[in-house]
Amino acid sequence: MDLGISGKLAVVCASSKGLGRGCALALAEAGVDLVLNARGAEALENTAQEIRVRYNVNVQTVAADITTQDGQDSVLDAAGMPDILVNNAGGPPPGMWSDWQRDDFLAALDANMLTPIALMTRVLPSMIEKKWGRVVNITSQSVKAPIAVLGLSNSARAGLTGYVAGTARQVAPHGVNINNLLPGVHATDRIAFLDQSVADSEGKPIEEIASERAASIPTGTYGSAADFGAACAFLCSQQAKFMVGQNILLDGGAINATL
Repeated sequence: MDLGISGKLAVVCASSKGLGRGCALALAEAGVDLVLNARGAEALENTAQEIRVRYNVNVQTVAADITTQDGQDSVLDAAGMPDILVNNAGGPPPGMWSDWQRDDFLAALDANMLTPIALMTRVLPSMIEKKWGRVVNITSQSVKAPIAVLGLSNSARAGLTGYVAGTARQVAPHGVNINNLLPGVHATDRIAFLDQSVADSEGKPIEEIASERAASIPTGTYGSAADFGAACAFLCSQQAKFMVGQNILLDGGAINATL
């Protein structure tokens, strides 16, 4: 399928590895030029060079912490007026309700709610002016069904979801679509970290923890970053113009819900 977005420009945050990288690759395959961001310069440039060679699109890199004002300024200075924004940032650490203090919640809110809101606030005016734009926020399956040990993430991502629900309807008349992708368990560094945390706490090999987790998913497997990226690219496509403010689960059926 021709997604109709060749020649567009996308900002993809946290895109050197994992789900962000999967999104960057899928957009590049569709002919989209990219501004890639991550904190680690080496991994970021490696991803950028792979994309340049494979897809012959323009790729800029900005090594910066997107959760900071300086990082946001650097990325948007490089991008100018992007057509597409993919918001993504690493999730806060797991723990128990008794572990978290005010500063922990503020850090989670800053990274996983306030940063994507700040970026949207800055790019939406130019999208509205052009009468075309796409924003995809990578959130979490925990928006649909909270994960107790990820209480910091649950809180921040639920707040972002509420913001998007209203804002998406305000900008839709201008040809701008905002939607959220809710990943379940994918084979990424983040999931490896969480699996290792469980393995350490239970005194089991990480392979056993991963096998048990995979068995709890109806597909029996972890998701892939490539498949996730393909879904992101579709949400950025011309064909997705009638999708507004949606929360799309990509979890292998793990959330057992009718709606």
